[in-house]
Amino acid sequence: MTPNEFERRHHPVWAELEEVLARLDAGRRKAADLPGDTAKLPELYRATCHHLALATDRQYPHFLVARLQVLVARAHQALYQSRGRLLSGAWRFLAAGFPALVRANSGLVLLAALLFCVPLFGLLAACLFYPEVVYSVFEPAQVASFEQMYNPSSRVIGRERGADTDFMMFGHYVRNNIGISFQVFASGLLAGIGCVFYLGANGLYIGAIAGYLTAIDFGSTFWQFVCGHGAFELTAIVLSGAAGLKLGVAIMAPGRLTRRDALVLAGRDAVKLMYGVTLMLLIAAFIEAFWSSSRWVSPEIKYAVAALLWGGVFYYFIFQGRERPGRGTGA
Repeated sequence: MTPNEFERRHHPVWAELEEVLARLDAGRRKAADLPGDTAKLPELYRATCHHLALATDRQYPHFLVARLQVLVARAHQALYQSRGRLLSGAWRFLAAGFPALVRANSGLVLLAALLFCVPLFGLLAACLFYPEVVYSVFEPAQVASFEQMYNPSSRVIGRERGADTDFMMFGHYVRNNIGISFQVFASGLLAGIGCVFYLGANGLYIGAIAGYLTAIDFGSTFWQFVCGHGAFELTAIVLSGAAGLKLGVAIMAPGRLTRRDALVLAGRDAVKLMYGVTLMLLIAAFIEAFWSSSRWVSPEIKYAVAALLWGGVFYYFIFQGRERPGRGTGA
């Protein structure tokens, strides 16, 4: 292939890469990347690197090789700067943005906590004194399954499995937990009513299981299993409820905005809350799969670690990301 044929065949790729780089440069001057261009960049970069290698190996004219070298260098810099900004933005969100967003919506978080916790503790107390109440929530076969999972004489705590399936259980818990939380969140689109229902229902389910197992003296295994990952999982459910309620409020009380505009505005914060919720559920699933079910860890250590985890979660949402006293003030 002659240099002219090579250039004619691959010029559209190089031209598209130059356009993408130009738009990204303009976006950086406006402090914003263009998602579509950022997604195209890796593919165009790899193709142009291949073309540069061919041009160099075939000893094409210097001007052609030099053009590709400059283009590859610009693309390399833009690609890794984009990734760096993405990681930096994610870190800033976790270090300050997420807890600040939770505090900014503290009223909805408190409401979601009440809708979840009141049924939970109410049914927990009912099943402690009247264990048969559990059958008003679960079928007898489900109750028997819970008894098997948390029987103190069982080989493992929780679902029966071997050590080689810990990663499979991790995937199961991720799918299950995220499914529940997104159900709570998305149901907020039903004018918030669906969100209220699912928060209450999940509280009833957890309270019934906890109260019944404690009443039949299976509480020692149940509580040591749930105490650790519960810090992240239960908090995530409440935050999912707060995000869903935010959508419901936008629909029911849009103020001076149209319902569509109010929903779009509320959806921005709600989706950001769900970013943080997803990470919390991943952490909860990891703890549940690799720590909570362990028999080699004593209950005392599990309870101590759980206390640290609960304390860390509360500290994170109450204090993390706040301005330090005197910071940012001038003389």
